[in-house]
Amino acid sequence: MEEPGQVKRALIDAGAGAIAGGISRTVTSPLDVIKIRFQVQLEPTTAWALLRKDLSRSSKYTGMFQATKDIFREEGLPGFWRGNVPALLMVMPYTAIQFAVLHKLKSFASGSSKTADHINISPYLSYISGALAGCAATVGSYPFDLLRTILASQGEPKVYPNMRSAFIDIVRTRGFTGLYSGLSPTLVEIIPYAGLQFGTYDTFKRWAMAWNRSKSSNLSSTIDDSLSSFQLFICGLAAGTCAKLVCHPLDVVKKRFQIEGLQRHPKYGARVEPQAYRNMFDALRRILQSEGWHGLYKGIVPSTIKAAPAGAVTFVAYEFTSDWLESIWT
Repeated sequence: MEEPGQVKRALIDAGAGAIAGGISRTVTSPLDVIKIRFQVQLEPTTAWALLRKDLSRSSKYTGMFQATKDIFREEGLPGFWRGNVPALLMVMPYTAIQFAVLHKLKSFASGSSKTADHINISPYLSYISGALAGCAATVGSYPFDLLRTILASQGEPKVYPNMRSAFIDIVRTRGFTGLYSGLSPTLVEIIPYAGLQFGTYDTFKRWAMAWNRSKSSNLSSTIDDSLSSFQLFICGLAAGTCAKLVCHPLDVVKKRFQIEGLQRHPKYGARVEPQAYRNMFDALRRILQSEGWHGLYKGIVPSTIKAAPAGAVTFVAYEFTSDWLESIWT
C-alpha cells in the first residue's frame, strides 16, 4: 500500500485519535465523574480516615460504591455523564493533536513516516515523543478540560446549568486566563504521564512482538510477530495503569486549581477558596499538611480503574481506526 502524503497522514492520525478519544471518554465517563468528586472533596474520602481523624463532620463521599449509589440516587443515570460534552470537546481535539504530533515526532526520530518502522526507535525517544505530544495536546484543549471538571464536580443543585454559563462566569470572574487555571501542574503532570503512557505502550508492544516471534519460530518456519487486538488491549491496559499510578497526585492538584472559588451546596463539604494555593508546590504542601498522604491520592481507585480501560480502548480504537482510514484514503 502506498504511504500517504504528510498532510493526509496528519489527517489520518488526527481523525483516528479524535474517534479513539471520543469512544474512550464516553465509555469511562462514570468513573471519571466519581474520581473528580473525590479529588475536589477536602474532607476524607474513606470511612477509615474519618474515624482516624475523629471528625464530627461527615464526608459526602466515603467510598467508591457509596459514591456510585449516592450519585445515582440524587442525580440519576445522567449524573454519571455530567460534563461529558465539554469532556468530548476536550478529549477529541486532545487525542487528535496528540496522535498527529506523536506520529510526526516518531517519523522524525525513525527517519520514516511508516507506522510499522516506529516500533524500532529507542525507548527513550518513545518516552520523549509521548511527553512532547502530550504537552502540545494539553495546551490546545485545556479550557474544555477546565469546564469539564467544573461541571462534573458541582453536583446538585447545579451552579451552572450548562457549559456556556460556566464559560461566561469564568471569563467574567477570572478573566480569560481563568480558562487556564491549573495549567502549570497539568503540564508538569502530562510530561511524565504521556511519556510513560506512550513509552510503556511501545515497550509492551515490543515485548509482545518478541514473544510472538519466539512462539511462531517454535511452531513453524514462518515468523509472525503481528499483535492481536487482545494483545494491543493488554498493552494499553498496562500502559494506562502505570502512568496513572505515578502521576495521580499532580492530577489532584490540577483539579483543586480548576474548581477554586466554585460555589457548591454545603452538603458537598468545604469548598476550595479563591487563591487557596499560591502555586503547585504550595498546593502539594498544603494538601499534604491538612489531608495527609491520602489527600494526594484521593480518587486513586476509580482513577486507576478508569485509566486502565481508557488507555486500552484508546490505543486499540486508534490502531484499528488508523488502519481503516488509511485503507480508505490511500
